[in-house]
Amino acid sequence: MSVEKRRTRSTAVMAERRLQCSWKRHVSEQLKIRDRVQRHAFEEIVLQYNRLLEKSDLQTVLSERYQTDKYEVQRGHESSSGTDGGRSAVLQQETSQMRIKHQEELTELHKKRGELAQNVIDLNNQIQQKDKEIQSNTARMVVYQQQTSSLEGEGRELRSLLQDLERANQTLKDEYDALQITFSALEEKLRKTTEDNQELVSRWMAEKAQEANKLNAENEKDSRRRQAKLQKELADAAKEPLPVEPSVLLRLLHRPPSGPADCVVFRDDDIEVLAEDAKAAGETSPKRPLGRTPSHVSQPPGGLLDSISNSIFRRRRAPNALSSSPENPEPPSGPCAEVRVPTTALHVFEAHDGEVNAVRFSPGSRLLATGGMDRRVKLWEVVAGRCEPKGALTGSNAGITSIEFDSAGSYLLAASNDFASRIWTVEDSRLRHTLTGHSGKVLAARFLLDNARIVSGSYDRTLKLWDLRSKVCMKTVFAGSSCNDIVCTEQCVMSGHFDKKVRFWDIRAESIVQELELLGRVTSLDLNHDRTELLTCSRDDLVKIIDLRTCSVKQTLSAQGFKCGADWTRVTFSPDGRYVAGGSADGALYIWNVLTGEVDRTLDRKHNSAINSVSWSPSGAFVASVEKGSRAILWSDM
Repeated sequence: MSVEKRRTRSTAVMAERRLQCSWKRHVSEQLKIRDRVQRHAFEEIVLQYNRLLEKSDLQTVLSERYQTDKYEVQRGHESSSGTDGGRSAVLQQETSQMRIKHQEELTELHKKRGELAQNVIDLNNQIQQKDKEIQSNTARMVVYQQQTSSLEGEGRELRSLLQDLERANQTLKDEYDALQITFSALEEKLRKTTEDNQELVSRWMAEKAQEANKLNAENEKDSRRRQAKLQKELADAAKEPLPVEPSVLLRLLHRPPSGPADCVVFRDDDIEVLAEDAKAAGETSPKRPLGRTPSHVSQPPGGLLDSISNSIFRRRRAPNALSSSPENPEPPSGPCAEVRVPTTALHVFEAHDGEVNAVRFSPGSRLLATGGMDRRVKLWEVVAGRCEPKGALTGSNAGITSIEFDSAGSYLLAASNDFASRIWTVEDSRLRHTLTGHSGKVLAARFLLDNARIVSGSYDRTLKLWDLRSKVCMKTVFAGSSCNDIVCTEQCVMSGHFDKKVRFWDIRAESIVQELELLGRVTSLDLNHDRTELLTCSRDDLVKIIDLRTCSVKQTLSAQGFKCGADWTRVTFSPDGRYVAGGSADGALYIWNVLTGEVDRTLDRKHNSAINSVSWSPSGAFVASVEKGSRAILWSDM
């Protein structure tokens, strides 16, 4: 039985050893594979594990040796069991102790083997996690490398662009320096040219004055000769009594003059300050001398009575030559006898290609002028309640903002967005003057009462006074705010401004006499017929009447629905000052009664957009309105 037990035990040990050997080979192969794949990363771990395997092999060898020694001792003990029983008991006791000891060591080794196997599993998990991290880091590194490459390319492009910009900047700087030098040279040249021009103008004016003095002297001599001849003829006639009926003499003395001998004509260079007859106008030349020198046509021989009558009529008419205007087709009309409050749109027509900013009747009410953003001033003849096109005044380089006729209706003044004002003759539509000098849009321009000077107001916050005889700017006044409209009396200019103020200027002193502040930006100014009341319109949608004698607001006009549509919306007095007409942003035309302060009537549904300007004809029969569209309407009570 003991032999079978030993064999069974030996077989179990051998099986266990074979199992241990097969496990070791498997682990060794796996480790070799891992070593080939990841040797560098886990070399230290593999070395430690190999040492543990060596210790395990050593323990196995020692265990086998002890087993062999034990079997030999047992066999020797069996063979000599009879000789020494006590010694055998001691050996068995030692053998059992050694077996227990080896069993404990083997248990400890198995325990260490389990711990090492768990460590290997943990390390494998860590390796897999590190592999994933390495792959993620590798992918991120690739992305970062691509971004780095892209950024390096962008950096190269930016450096190239910076170099190009530096070269362009240097080129522009060189060009700026060259232009600055050229500008300085041109500025110096302009200064010299201006000085030369002033000198030439002074010399030219002096020569014109000398020539005028010569002509005046010649005319004086001719007048003295005629007077001496007349006195001689009178003396001769006194010596010879003639039977003449007193009634015939009186009729001859009061007969109106005829023929060119009775015409006294004054001429200016381009602007004809005094009118002349049609024949003399055809012979006008720009080279005629400047000045108001009377030009008498030679008197045809007609006898003593004709000489007396011509002399008398010449003396009577000469003082009134300044106010006569034979050339003007429509004499200025005085205060109208009756104003008609409009009720009906007589004529609705397309006035311009685009927005219409200004409208004005001529002093005789026969012509209507409109100005628009198409850079034209158009003239319309009012015939039988319709506006028939008469002509167009061209020459402006931007939209028209304001229109004004002179008191005789011979000239038309227009302000423009191209920083200039222009004057045309109405009869031949000829551009006579272009007045430049403002640095912003010219929003208003008006003739003074003498028709020889004009005042213009601009977006550049200045007002300029121009002399049409010398064609120069006489004065420039800084107003402090953009000027939207202007009206004039004999010595005072009133201006409405963007800063809500109406300013009163003394032309002679170039100073502000008084200021009046309203509640909104001032868009329009107008005077009544006797120039005692000032009409204002402002962006607070209120129309106010100011008493110029007290410089205070006399009356405020408003209406439900009335709204000022733009900074240049114009309102107007009726010719007799009893009514006020103004257009609203909704296209309605409002008529106020000044006496009651209430809306007399509202005319709507004819305009398609906001009304920009309104004008009442001096005859009182018509009202014209224009809008932000292209439409103009002629109104009346017919």
